[in-house]
Amino acid sequence: MAAKVLDGASVARAIKDEVAREVAEYSKRGLRPGLAAVLVGNDPASQIYVSSKVKTCAELGLYSEKIEMAETASTDEVLSLVRDLNSRDDIDGILVQLPLPRQVASAVILDSVDPAKDVDGFHPVNVGRLAIGEPGLRPCTPAGIIEMLDRYAIEIEGSRAVILGRSRIVGLPMSLLLLHRHATVTICHSRTPDIASVAREADILIAAIGRMALVDGSFIKPGAVVIDVGTNRVTEARDLDRLFGDDQKRRAAFAKNGYTLVGDVNPREAAEVAGYLTPVPGGVGPLTIAMLMKNTLAAMKMRRGV
Repeated sequence: MAAKVLDGASVARAIKDEVAREVAEYSKRGLRPGLAAVLVGNDPASQIYVSSKVKTCAELGLYSEKIEMAETASTDEVLSLVRDLNSRDDIDGILVQLPLPRQVASAVILDSVDPAKDVDGFHPVNVGRLAIGEPGLRPCTPAGIIEMLDRYAIEIEGSRAVILGRSRIVGLPMSLLLLHRHATVTICHSRTPDIASVAREADILIAAIGRMALVDGSFIKPGAVVIDVGTNRVTEARDLDRLFGDDQKRRAAFAKNGYTLVGDVNPREAAEVAGYLTPVPGGVGPLTIAMLMKNTLAAMKMRRGV
């Protein structure tokens, strides 16, 4: 039996609808959440991401500003901008789009964001609050995954969860969120021996390791929930055949664009073993922007005590 699809796009729509209704109610009271998106340089992917976030703000009724800085901007110049945004009462959330140009000290910039406005959940204060289970702003992708598991009524408490990847953006915060929900959590990484045998113990397997289709059927316990956080381009015909077989939709996309997308999970093999599986695209990706909107609303409520 093929794995059931966890439709992140539909979950994201539900989250955004809930945010829009709440924003409308607060706006009637003169309380409109505001997000500032800072874009430094000309990275095409970053341009798309930031434009998408600003567009979503408009759709849901949030106030937003897209602030662009030159590719040559210095750490001090970006720092000055962030400090100005920290002091503005109409801005509840500050997002500094990564990656920053090489000459800009990313850690310094991220650490300069007011933790109360850190809607990415990357500031050490918010990481610390997450670690000890205190309320705070959570990283968007891991928080979105928890929302999806809950909305599909997938049991977290008492489950065995394995996370492939230990990044500060996904792997580490994901492990803490699952731990606080009473899962037994293992993190695997590049130094983990026989990673497939560890992964096979998982009731919930989260792949965020950044390697195209690494997770094949040998990694997956029959019936497991498999969450694919990866995004990789398939540019070779032999990989298209291996990963998608005669999937005509994928073949049409490949023929048109010269590539198609796949995650860190082999979709053909996973579909035959897993109980639930997120697609790429349309799985975890849409949740990230939805949770950014939810975090901006939450930041406004926390800052204003409402």
